[in-house]
Amino acid sequence: MNAFPFFSFPARKRPMKLSTTVTLMVCCVTGSMLALVFALWFWQASNVARDNLQARALAVARTFANAPEVKRGLTQTSAHGPVQSQASAVTASNDLLFTVVTDMHGIRYSHPNPDLIGQRFIGDDLLIALRGKENMAINHGVLGLAMRVFTPVYDAQHKQIGVVVVGISLSKVDAQINRSRWSVLWTLLFTVAVATLGIWRLVHALKRVLLGLEPYEISALYKQRQAMLESLKEGVIATDAEGRVTLLNNAAKRMLFSDKNNPHHAADNLLLMTLLQEVVRTGVAIPDRELSCNGLLLLSNTVPVRSQGSVIGAISTFRDKTEVSELLQRLDGMVNYVDALRTTSHEFMNKLHVILGLLSMKRYDKLEEYVLQTAHGYQRDIGAIQHRIKSPVVAGFLLGKINSAKERGFSLTLAEESQVPDNPDEKQVMVLVTVLGNLIENALDAMRGQDEGEVSLLLHYMNGWLVAEVSDDGPGIAAHHLPLIFNKGFSTKGDDRGVGLFLASQQLHELGGTITVESEPGVFTQFYVHLPWNSERNSA
Repeated sequence: MNAFPFFSFPARKRPMKLSTTVTLMVCCVTGSMLALVFALWFWQASNVARDNLQARALAVARTFANAPEVKRGLTQTSAHGPVQSQASAVTASNDLLFTVVTDMHGIRYSHPNPDLIGQRFIGDDLLIALRGKENMAINHGVLGLAMRVFTPVYDAQHKQIGVVVVGISLSKVDAQINRSRWSVLWTLLFTVAVATLGIWRLVHALKRVLLGLEPYEISALYKQRQAMLESLKEGVIATDAEGRVTLLNNAAKRMLFSDKNNPHHAADNLLLMTLLQEVVRTGVAIPDRELSCNGLLLLSNTVPVRSQGSVIGAISTFRDKTEVSELLQRLDGMVNYVDALRTTSHEFMNKLHVILGLLSMKRYDKLEEYVLQTAHGYQRDIGAIQHRIKSPVVAGFLLGKINSAKERGFSLTLAEESQVPDNPDEKQVMVLVTVLGNLIENALDAMRGQDEGEVSLLLHYMNGWLVAEVSDDGPGIAAHHLPLIFNKGFSTKGDDRGVGLFLASQQLHELGGTITVESEPGVFTQFYVHLPWNSERNSA
């Protein structure tokens, strides 16, 4: 039954089950082999039966040809004599169809039908024996179709004086072949029974190995797994017990092998492989391990893969921690933007209340003075920013930072010559917000403890590039720290810090931008940022 009754899926012809497929395949192969074996065996049994009967008839014929009574009877001129009685006795004792003795002219001296004695033998196959050669033939005579064996008869001087012909009915030959056939059939039935048991055991073993799934189900699951793995943004890598990589999705390839020519990055990849080998060896999962790999900061979770209680491999999932931090930075920028709008909204409501009060009091002179002051303040703060910064996101971000600086007792000023055109490229806008947010926050943190301080910001656009200068009059940065401030984890503020400038530098480099710094301890610190800026003026 469909678990989702509101959805109907087109009926598809289900492939043949594994048990049916294996049974048919094995039956076809076994049946073909048995049919071939049966045909060869039957052909060989038929030949053996015919050869045995032929050898038996030939032995009887030779023995009878050497009998003195036969030689003596052939020397008589009359065909009626003792040869007939001897031939009849041989025929009866050996279960033969007939035993015929002829002279050199083909005249019968014996025959099961006494009336035919003295008449000529029927059949050209006698001619070979009359020339002194033993012969075997299947021919149709008076008594029907029979296998006939011819043996010459010689006198004491080794002169041929006649021929002994022994006949065996072909029905007896077929009866003996049929007896052999039944033994073959019983053998085939036994083989079929053994093959049936083997097929059942094989299908049972295959179903156990395949966890009861049909091949088409395994194929569908494999395709679904591949699609799922390739759709993940997280990297996935798996190894077997010998350390061979058995699974690697596209996200993992991008994160681990984007720079194959860098030997340092190749060495970084070894850290992840070492982590997998350690989990295989110990069987203990390693969660939330930070790794520097291929120039990225990865957060990995590695767990062992077990089968029947033993570790058969390990699998590691990892994601770019810088992406997570970048999302947090963007979220922080949006929060600042919302806070700035909320603050502005409260201030606007307060101003409306003042205006309403003055109107109620009919103090039109004070009302005019208050409106002019409000408009002047708007033009000075919000209006100036909106006039110079055409990107709403950047403008809202700066308003939030200006209010945040005021709350801390400092000032954030935007240079009058600043000009930033709007930009439809969200990636560039977010990188600018992230970089400026880190630089401004670092400047405000650096001035903590001072009675007053100012952060100056200049944003200037020219020929597809945006130049940002962020300076403060804080304590500055020591000269020996300047080469290290963009390294991940470096901070003079304590542990678990030192990510902001690292992220800012990395994101700028991804877009082709740069960031540099100048500082004089106790005087100032100034950062220079160059960022590609696809403004609407360029695209117009």
